[in-house]
Parts: sequence; C-alpha cells; structure tokens
Amino acid sequence: MKKLVLAAFVLSVLLTSCVSQKKYTELEDMYTKNKQELVDAKADLQNCLIEKEHLQQLANSLKIDKERSLKQVENLTVLTQSSSENIKEIISQLSEKDKYINGIRDAMTRKDSINLALAFQLKRELADGIQDQDIQINVEKTVVYISIADKMLFKTGSDVVSDKAKEVLGKVATVISSKPNMEVQVEGYTDNVPIKTKCMKDNWDLSTARATAVVRVLQNDYNVDPGRLIAAGRSEYMPLASNDTAEGRSTNRRTRIVILPKLDEFFDILEEKPE
Repeated sequence: MKKLVLAAFVLSVLLTSCVSQKKYTELEDMYTKNKQELVDAKADLQNCLIEKEHLQQLANSLKIDKERSLKQVENLTVLTQSSSENIKEIISQLSEKDKYINGIRDAMTRKDSINLALAFQLKRELADGIQDQDIQINVEKTVVYISIADKMLFKTGSDVVSDKAKEVLGKVATVISSKPNMEVQVEGYTDNVPIKTKCMKDNWDLSTARATAVVRVLQNDYNVDPGRLIAAGRSEYMPLASNDTAEGRSTNRRTRIVILPKLDEFFDILEEKPE
C-alpha cells in the first residue's frame, strides 16, 4: 500500500513538473516577444521624435522665409510708391520745362517775325529814293544787320558823316523810332592800313570815332533815345575780305548798325517761371 501511494505521489509530482515547465516556456516566449515589441516601440518613438524635430525645423524655416518674403513685398511696395511719386514729379518737371521751352520758342518766333517785318520796313524805306549796293540789310537769329560802306558815310581817314549818309541814317532812324523796345548798336570797322594823325592814334580810334559819329547823328539829328544806342569800334580785326586788294579793303571799311532785342528783356524771359 505504501508503495502504491509513493508511486502515485511521484507520478503526481512528475505531472505537475511537466505542466509548470510548459507554462514557463510559454511565459518566457511571451516575455521575449513583449520585450522585442517594446524595443521596436522605443525605436519607432525615437524616429517619430526625430521626424518631429525635422518638421519643426522645417516649419521654423518656412516661417522665417514667409516673414522675409512679406518684408520684401512691403519694401517693394514702399519702393514702388516712392518710385511712382518720383516718376510723377519728374513728369511734372518735364511738363513745366516743356512749357518753358515752348514759351521761349514762341518768344523767339515773335522776335523773328518782328525783325523780319523790321527788315522789310527798312528795305522799303531805304529803297525810296536810294538804290545803292553799298547798303546791305540782313536778318540773322532775330537780329537785323544794316551794313553801310564807309565810302558812303565818311571820307578817307575821317569820322565826319557826309550829308548823303545823314539822309540814309534819317531813314534808318525812322524805323528805329517805331520800335522803342529794340536796342541799336553801331559798330565801326576798318581795313588794316595803319593810320596816325593828331586825332587818331590807330584804327581802334578811327573805328570807334566813326561809330560814335553815327550815334550822335541818330541822337542829335533824329532824336533817337540815346539810352537805346551803343557805339563800338572793332578796328581791323573782323575783316569780311582779304586786305591784300583794294576791293577787299573797301569791303572791310564799313559801319554796321545792329538792331536787336534789349538784353535785359531777354534775360527777363529766361528768368520767367513756367506757368
């Protein structure tokens, strides 16, 4: 009986031992599996954290780029507005300058018209009873030039105006007096033949004396306002022809009357502000 109980006990222990080992093995496998899953989960978590950090950096970079772009757009807007204002200002200034230039052109056109009419009037006056090739009338750049050969005005080496010349100057004075806003410059020219007398030291003296003599005739004989008159001697230094021939020297001996706009009025035009 004792042997039977002992055998049953041994069998029971053996059976119990086999079941525990199986469960242990199963638990051990489960533990190993869970452990590996935990390691994999930690690895996935680490990857997620790294990815999150990369995404955060990318988001920060995009934010900075956005702010920079907005700033650039703002600067471009300000620059565009400023440029637009500058362009408008430049256009406005150009418009004012165009008006100013057109005003000057209109004024010069009026001067041209006046001087052409003046030259026509002079030619008509001088043609009445006087037909002489020694009187030349030209219009250049709004200025009227009347050139009179000295053989009509003076005797050789003299600054005394002849009676025939006074008749011519009287006609010139009539036209000059009709244009009170014009100045009159009388210029004396000589050839290069030296002159030296008690009254004339050289051709400078002669040219100036002849110009002054014509001015005195215009003032004293024909009442031209002396404030409009200018006397200038040019001596021998602006010849029209060669002084090597008698004909050339005769051409160079001349008196020129220049009728021109008053300089102060011309400068007033320049100083006027455009409308």
